[in-house]
Amino acid sequence: MEEELPLFCGESGKPVQATLSSLKMVDVGKWPIFSLCSEEELQLIRQACVFGNAGNEVLYTTVNDEIFVLGTNSCGCLGLGDVQSTLEPRRLDSLSGKKIACLSYGSGPHIVLATTEGEVFAWGHNAYSQLGNGTTNHGLVPCHISTNLSNKQVIEVACGSYHSLVLTSDGEVFAWGYNNSGQVGSGSTANQPIPRRVTGCLQNKVVVNIACGQMCSMAVVDAGEVCVWGYNGNGQLGLGSSGNQPTPCRIAALQGIRVQRVACGYAHTLVLTDEGQVYAWGANSYGQLGTGNKSNQSYPTPVMVEKDRILEIAACHSAHTSAAKTQGGNVYMWGQCRGQSVTLPHLTRFSCTDDVFACFATPPVTWRLLSVEPDGHLTVAESLKREFDNPDTADMKFLVDGKYIYAHKVLLKIRCEHFRSSLANNEDEIVEMSEFSYPVYRAFLEYLYTDSINLSPEEAIGLLDLATFYRENRLKKLCQQTIKQGICEENAIALLSAAVKYDAQDLEEFCFRFCINHLTVVTQTSGFAEMDHDLLKNFISKASRVGAFKN
Repeated sequence: MEEELPLFCGESGKPVQATLSSLKMVDVGKWPIFSLCSEEELQLIRQACVFGNAGNEVLYTTVNDEIFVLGTNSCGCLGLGDVQSTLEPRRLDSLSGKKIACLSYGSGPHIVLATTEGEVFAWGHNAYSQLGNGTTNHGLVPCHISTNLSNKQVIEVACGSYHSLVLTSDGEVFAWGYNNSGQVGSGSTANQPIPRRVTGCLQNKVVVNIACGQMCSMAVVDAGEVCVWGYNGNGQLGLGSSGNQPTPCRIAALQGIRVQRVACGYAHTLVLTDEGQVYAWGANSYGQLGTGNKSNQSYPTPVMVEKDRILEIAACHSAHTSAAKTQGGNVYMWGQCRGQSVTLPHLTRFSCTDDVFACFATPPVTWRLLSVEPDGHLTVAESLKREFDNPDTADMKFLVDGKYIYAHKVLLKIRCEHFRSSLANNEDEIVEMSEFSYPVYRAFLEYLYTDSINLSPEEAIGLLDLATFYRENRLKKLCQQTIKQGICEENAIALLSAAVKYDAQDLEEFCFRFCINHLTVVTQTSGFAEMDHDLLKNFISKASRVGAFKN
């Protein structure tokens, strides 16, 4: 899942997450369809998507980059060139050599996927032109969709019931298919047979995330605004009304809130903010909004999931189920869960949101393309990760605060410009380091081995200082992300001060908005009382400009 968003495919303009991960799926067999595969076949799976109106179809890739399909093959959705169901995995030769970056499916079902090269392929049900190839004939084999996309690199795809969206690397959205409620965003209700750029309020914006409900569409822009269009009969557009919207419209009720991601259920919507909060709106007959009741909401409503930050939200348009994962690793679910209506977030025993959909959603589908961590075989990255601070293989050590950290000269030179020069003619086996603390320097060296950091926000400030000093820009971004995820009323002023000191402008803006949003509590903290005079002056001046002191 990473360097930001993982199993989602696109990295352009999105915030970096502070951990490396591929999804650790102990058992893809939690999805019933996989019981048709042998143990040997399951061991080879690296990506998987379970879909179809009964969760009876699956596409998966193997360790050899081959693509296999299995299941009932409704409307030729397995892409094999026929409509024969199969209990045995069959190789999808027409996509041979293609690596899948992201994939989505509709209700027909139809499939839209983007390759790692940014090409788009679609097949399956096509009665409403949702394949984007200009016809209404079902697509029995994957068709390369290039009209209006030929010079574009697609980084994310999303399917509604019978319409399709793609997001390009330059932040543009294209849509096609069923348009009875304006879900294609063209301003009319005529079906759209080929990809067409969605404009309106997205015209000059850079989009970073897209999602579809059954008959509506959503886009998050880089400034954190959410634009919506399509069917709104249950309030799923969050506009405070129930009228359909044929062109994109910004959700005014989220003014001042920066959204990072959006996820759509059948007729409800979830968003995740940069402060780790969740808002929900739309249909609620199964409690899928997590508000404690079953009343629909046409405005964004906060969802209370313990005190921990939320890092991930999950929903899919074929279900009335919602899920979320917290910073502490807890997974919650609510909505329709195995036929029951769960109206408040319920703590599960799962370690990932995907398991919620395998075990509790109806039908048991995947809400995103799964990425399965290989067993046994270690990649180069995994091998290096294991060697960090290993005295058995190290050829040098750093002495920091009286403690040793073991490292490998050649790796440090490969990974860091600073070490390339400082270790060039250095034969010393021990290097003393006094400029930075042990936790900070250890985290820095560990980052060079793992690409990730694991620090408290306060220690991340020290690492931000080091990253600035060594001109490690990616590390700087990771530090900022860690600090954002660890901000609270008590430390907000200290983090704001650090952001100003190390010229981290994006982080400064985030900390400032956090302070304004929690002004009453923040101004009562010891950090505020001890605030640097110049910083306090600037803070009050800026706060008054944004109207923080108005009644």
